[in-house]
Amino acid sequence: MASTIDGKKIAFLATDGVEQVELDRPWQAVRDAGGQPELVSFESGEIQGFNHLDKGDRRKVDRTLDEARAADYDALVLPGGVANGDFVRADERAVRFVRSFVDDGKPVSVICHGGWVLIEAGVVRGRRITSWPSMRTDFTCAGAEWVDEQVVVDNGLVSSRKPDDLDAFCAKTIEEIAEGRHAMAR
Repeated sequence: MASTIDGKKIAFLATDGVEQVELDRPWQAVRDAGGQPELVSFESGEIQGFNHLDKGDRRKVDRTLDEARAADYDALVLPGGVANGDFVRADERAVRFVRSFVDDGKPVSVICHGGWVLIEAGVVRGRRITSWPSMRTDFTCAGAEWVDEQVVVDNGLVSSRKPDDLDAFCAKTIEEIAEGRHAMAR
C-alpha cells in the first residue's frame, strides 16, 4: 500500500463557509505525504472558514476556477460545510471541474456536505458512498448506495461523514492518491 504522494498536485475546491477542520486536516495530510495542495475557489483572495456556525480562519486562494484545469491536478478533495457545499454545487464551473476528475478516473475525496457537488455533477449513480446523515436521501435519489460508515472507498472515490472521521478519511485519501487513476465508470 503506497503512502507517499511526492510531487503530486492536489486541488482542494472550497469557498466561504467551508468547515475549516475538513479543509485543514486533509491539507496537512497531503503536505505530510509529500503532495502539493492548492486551494481552488470562485474568486482570488481569501475564503472564510467556519467551525460549525462560528467564523474560523481565512485561507488564501491559490487559483480561481477560471484559471484551474482538472488536467493540472492528480486528485481532488471536496471539504464540507453546509454553506460551502451548497455554494459549490450551485456554480457550473465547479460542477464541470469536479466532473472532469471523475471522467478522468482521478481520485476524488469528499467529506460531509461536500458531496452535494457530486450529486449535481451526476457522478454518483451506482456508487457506494457516505456523507453527513441528512444527505442520505439526496444520494439515494441520485442513484447512489448510501451507507453509514466512517470512510467508504469506491474505485478511487473516498467519502466520510463528519470531522470525527478525519483520521480514516485522510489515510484513505492519501492511499487513493498514491494509487493514482482508477477506472471510474459512471
